[in-house]
Amino acid sequence: MNIQTRPDAMTAQDEYPTRVAGQERLMPRKDPVLWSEWSEGAPISKAEAEHYDEKGYLVRRDMFDEDELKMLTEVADELRDGGAGIPDADLIREPDSDAVRTVFRLDRHSKVFRRLACDTRMAGVAEFLLNDQVYLHQSRLNYKPGFAGKEFYWHSDFETWHAEDGMPRMRAVSASVLLTPNGPHNGPLLLVPGSQGVFISCAGETPEDNHETSLKEQKVGVPQPPTIERLARQAGGIDCAQGATGTVIFFECNTLHGSNGNISPDPRANAFFVYNAMSNALTEPFAAPSSRPDFLANREVPEAIAPVNGRLTA
Repeated sequence: MNIQTRPDAMTAQDEYPTRVAGQERLMPRKDPVLWSEWSEGAPISKAEAEHYDEKGYLVRRDMFDEDELKMLTEVADELRDGGAGIPDADLIREPDSDAVRTVFRLDRHSKVFRRLACDTRMAGVAEFLLNDQVYLHQSRLNYKPGFAGKEFYWHSDFETWHAEDGMPRMRAVSASVLLTPNGPHNGPLLLVPGSQGVFISCAGETPEDNHETSLKEQKVGVPQPPTIERLARQAGGIDCAQGATGTVIFFECNTLHGSNGNISPDPRANAFFVYNAMSNALTEPFAAPSSRPDFLANREVPEAIAPVNGRLTA
């Protein structure tokens, strides 16, 4: 892969204004979706590359063996139960209970998950999708307990990262590793295919410390129902990203997505790694009075991941 940086992608100019007065607006995307040209040496197939470019996401299956999955799920259970002594600042709980909803800074709380984040099956694919070296903008474990896991409303991650973190351009990708089966009944990831091509400029100002409430229920920086309906109808419907334990879902930073609540007996757990291009490091927030805390947005000097080959080990 010939990693390159497009010069105009590094500008701190606000190419995607949002959280503005007036009504919500739809703007055409100014950045590529797939930054690399596919070749025989790519880490994904040509069909996968075309699907990601067109739909804004990619589902990859059977990437890990049974021993790797057993280790990942056991460590995830320990983290959720507080076995690693995780500070409260890195934990988000369900709005109506003490059940853990999210463990942030996953790569710092677990050597196993740090190794997973650097794996060629993860970071190597991210490098290809973004045509750049990458670093972790954010990492987390997400849980939806059986009977209690709440929904998360439709949103574009990039809108928040741009407005509140200062991410300049659409040159980031999330990778979700399923640590339990994700089926239609227990709140899987829902996506509007093709929505990555439109930036939704949301109306309204960002309150001070918006993250304190948005992590439990996002109300600012979310599209209005008519916009969601319009994009979903244009796409021919909503896609549901389902899979067995070990499935990995790569989804583009601007792809509109959300998830239903989990009223089933079956819990849902996923590990998330947000890979940002080294050329796309954060600046000052574009539409917020101050930047979000470090556990939500890595504001340290970016350190490029060196992808690692081989099986995961403890």
